[in-house]
Amino acid sequence: MTLVATPFCEAGARSRLPWLLLGWLFALPAHADTLAQRIDTHIAQPRFASASWGIAVVSLDDGHVVYEHDAGRLLLPASTAKLYTAAFALDRLGAGYRTHTDVIAAGEVKRGRLRGPLVLRGRGDATLSGTAWADTLASQVEARGIRRIDGGIVGDDTAFAGPPQGSGWEVDDLSHAYGAATGALVVDENTMTVGVATSGVELSPEDAAIAMAPQAAATPELYREPGSATLHLLGNVTGRQRLSLPDPALTAARRLQSALEREGIRVDGEARSVHWPVPAPTGETIASLPSPTLSEILRSGLKRSQNLYLQSVFLLTGLASEGNESHTEDRAAAALADWLAAKGIGPSSATLVEGTGLSRHDLTTAAALAHLLARMDGVAGWRDLLPVAGVDGTLAHRMRDTAAAGNVQAKTGSMSFVNALAGYVTTRSGQRLAFAIVLNNYRAPSNAAPVSAEVDAIAVMLAEANLIL
Repeated sequence: MTLVATPFCEAGARSRLPWLLLGWLFALPAHADTLAQRIDTHIAQPRFASASWGIAVVSLDDGHVVYEHDAGRLLLPASTAKLYTAAFALDRLGAGYRTHTDVIAAGEVKRGRLRGPLVLRGRGDATLSGTAWADTLASQVEARGIRRIDGGIVGDDTAFAGPPQGSGWEVDDLSHAYGAATGALVVDENTMTVGVATSGVELSPEDAAIAMAPQAAATPELYREPGSATLHLLGNVTGRQRLSLPDPALTAARRLQSALEREGIRVDGEARSVHWPVPAPTGETIASLPSPTLSEILRSGLKRSQNLYLQSVFLLTGLASEGNESHTEDRAAAALADWLAAKGIGPSSATLVEGTGLSRHDLTTAAALAHLLARMDGVAGWRDLLPVAGVDGTLAHRMRDTAAAGNVQAKTGSMSFVNALAGYVTTRSGQRLAFAIVLNNYRAPSNAAPVSAEVDAIAVMLAEANLIL
């Protein structure tokens, strides 16, 4: 609220002005300051003494700052960084954008025989899963009259220049499903499931390019060295674990070969893969499969906080951007930085080196996140991409039976010693807010609430607020 003082001509009126103003201020509803007091009390609790909070809350109705605490401090955003990737991609590529996966005949075709390899070329569609995509491409190849392939199937993963992991991803993350390598040719979200029981080891998918090496050990563990195609079964491991695939392009090539053989096409030679910086094979495109739209990919990626989807989208923005950077990811990061700067978010407020927030090289201020959310609020379909508290996605089981349930639409973020939430809420009094809550350097005491609950508590306070603006 802005207070405007009007000059008085009469001396008596002028002398009464301070008292009039003081009376007006005391007449403000008592709840006007309650929200700030409640948040301040929450974050000042002793268990947060060594932690760092960054909080920014802005009104979407008139743009004023409702609350802030260290809103200009650079902090690790975790997966709330995906908001930057999604917003940039929608602007750069468009909601209806589709990438594609192609099949290329890298040789001469005579009398139905391809004298050379058949190349499965990926271009960043992270949604290929199961066998339907392979069957579709195989039927297109069969329709071109090809009945025999001499040179095997090649999985071409060369479209993205650079390593398959995001900048700053930690080695400990790479064997886990959430740290799966991101390439141009993706299958089953680049993951596999390993089930271990007394009857033996079950691997899904069966065409995963992996070798098992059981070994005796005191501590049960599944271990795969980054870059290795050998999975070590250490000790008496039981149960099921979802791990990253060592060579998704090879698995995809094997999947297509099986589909071709089901179509009655003979394939001679072993399936293989090629990766950057090996030059891509050349030839004629004889089959192609479009991806879902960008908005569909983003919705699934943000709702589930799927790292592979958002990193793939980030790399696609790099392909669509101009720049001198030799790596696709670096080009995407530079283009994103320019785009953010044009919207008033400079490098001192947000620095993103990859597209997921998994990297500890990503930094943002809460104010920058809130500013981005305010700028994006008018974009058609934007809010529908985000999880809804108590309803779906990563917020499906959070803030239930509170004023935030069905109200808060926000992106979550979580990694070791980091928890964040950024999105939208409507207060009890009807004000529409954009907010960013980022907690860093916090290790919860053994008897404390889950870290996410500490962040959620503030979002619930916003939903419960009776603000007079």
